[in-house]
Amino acid sequence: MSFIQLGGISLSFGARDLIRNATLNLQDGSRAALAGPNGAGKSTLMKIAAGIVKQDSGEVITTKGARVVYLPQTGIRFEEGRVHDIAEQAFSYYLGLLDEQEKIGRALESEHLSEKETARLLEQHHEIGETLEDANYWRREERIAEVLRGLDFKTGDFERPASELSGGWQMRLALAKVLLEDPDIMLLDEPTNYLDLEARTWLENFLRDYRGAVLVVSHDRYFLDVTVREVYELFNGTLTRYAGTYSQYEVRRSQELAALFEAWERQQEEIQRIEEFIRRFRYKESKAPQVQSRIKMLEKITPIEIPEGMKRIHFAFPPAPRSGQIAVRIRDLTKAYGSMQVIGRFSLEVERGQKLAFVGPNGAGKSTLMRIIAGAESSFEGEMTLGANMLIGYFSQESAELMESGSTVEEEAESVCPFEMLPKLRNLLGAFLFRDDDIEKPISVLSGGERSRLALLKLLLKPSNLLVLDEPTNHLDLTSKDILLEALRKYEGTVIFVSHDRQFLDELADRVLELSCGLPPRLYHGNYAYYLEKKVQESSAETQPEHPDPNKNRESGAPATAAVQNSDQPSVTRDWGQEKARKAQVRRLKRREEEISARIEAIAVGKARLQEELAHPNTYINGEKTRRILADLETLDQEAECLNQEWLEIAESLAGEVT
Repeated sequence: MSFIQLGGISLSFGARDLIRNATLNLQDGSRAALAGPNGAGKSTLMKIAAGIVKQDSGEVITTKGARVVYLPQTGIRFEEGRVHDIAEQAFSYYLGLLDEQEKIGRALESEHLSEKETARLLEQHHEIGETLEDANYWRREERIAEVLRGLDFKTGDFERPASELSGGWQMRLALAKVLLEDPDIMLLDEPTNYLDLEARTWLENFLRDYRGAVLVVSHDRYFLDVTVREVYELFNGTLTRYAGTYSQYEVRRSQELAALFEAWERQQEEIQRIEEFIRRFRYKESKAPQVQSRIKMLEKITPIEIPEGMKRIHFAFPPAPRSGQIAVRIRDLTKAYGSMQVIGRFSLEVERGQKLAFVGPNGAGKSTLMRIIAGAESSFEGEMTLGANMLIGYFSQESAELMESGSTVEEEAESVCPFEMLPKLRNLLGAFLFRDDDIEKPISVLSGGERSRLALLKLLLKPSNLLVLDEPTNHLDLTSKDILLEALRKYEGTVIFVSHDRQFLDELADRVLELSCGLPPRLYHGNYAYYLEKKVQESSAETQPEHPDPNKNRESGAPATAAVQNSDQPSVTRDWGQEKARKAQVRRLKRREEEISARIEAIAVGKARLQEELAHPNTYINGEKTRRILADLETLDQEAECLNQEWLEIAESLAGEVT
């Protein structure tokens, strides 16, 4: 069994304690998320685990011979070699084993070996062979193709010079190399940043089958929910472990944070009252004793600290100017590049207030259709017209990169900020990850991600009634996404968008337009989860004998204004006895749900005790004790996993009940 254990890790950054006495344990099969606000030190903690950054105190212990691989958020660039060659470098670790196996083979040819030496060499030769077999070394060409295609590289890309790849594709290649290395422990910092939905789904499935341990930082809730079984949160320097899925962590953490925010707000109100009293009466001699008393009160207050990225910020769009009922009307539109048709002929109407998502594989024409609607692309066949009084706000990665100005970040945002929102501008800049000295940065020195966030904020500050957003969530953290999602859901105008964030799609879209590489787009009247459900039904129907279906063509290429028949909900009549039995079943499920929650909490306490014991250096002097603790932890992990699965099944059953 391979494991990595961080015990009592502390690190200071200037006068600030970035990490204090952190303990973390990963072993074969661990699936853990590292959560926390931006700037909390998540990437630094990963680098400590990888041996890249040295901690001030504490220790990092790994199983002898265990391979730990770290994938950073950005910064990897391959200047030499083809895509395939760089992927194949993942197997270079095994070249030394091949050399050793060859040496053993030559040694076995000696006639002077004793029976004992021969047996020992044969065993070593066999062990190396098993290692190579387990690593799929002899199937590496097949594995390289599988992983590269899973991350959306086309076969024709395999021979491309890696230096030709954009920054995002460079990071995809770096991720492919890490996955192919098949290390014992993977530390993945934002691996989904540059992946589309299809590649993210492939990565989710890959990690399910991966035998080793994974610690991941991601701003994609859905990806985390289906991937991890425990969450470590780094908050104000303290690392805390939460058992269960990411959603379960958020539920528990939200309750804790609600109490923390309430206490913080009460404290802020109290501080403001005291400071106001001091300001009003500072120069009144008759009030001098009371002023001094208030000053002492202020000095005694221990401030409750909440990182900037976690403070509650609510953003509302400027009111959307009134527009016509039809926001966008498309008639017989097609788009081709030379002889290659990108978008097949289709018609569509988008009504005021609708939230329409474009989905489809890379190259299907999503961004192209966005540009056509935004008026940035005019070479197409057919007709695209906007409704009356439409005021478009268009966001794309390209437009963000082209933003040029001699202003600072704050000045650039101020230039488009409505007067009534100016008092909140710094909070909004913080919500889009511009904090402290960042707001004074000149536009010319901003990174691509920073430009993207600023361009998006500028767009949202301007009055509009049609937003065309091409991947607006790419460079946002979870808090920023929540703020954007809340604002867009309340937005009274029309939204047309592309996103690779599953939760964002599910919670914002009320229509989904599927684009399919040259075929006519198809419209689905529902959110992304509904779209996926219909795709599964369609796939199943293709394998069944054909039967007449009055709703068969209900959604195929139909205008967004077409009526949708609700024939999917059968009418069910329950008699009194059935209703009584149903309510009794609901009560049983709720009781079991409470029992499971209590046991999961008890397991978390038990694991915390064992992990504290494991963190003690003296434990590692006693190998038997270490193995016993690791075995106990594994048993508790397995029980927690079973309970979490049962909890999810019960939650789904309760959600499906109609009271």
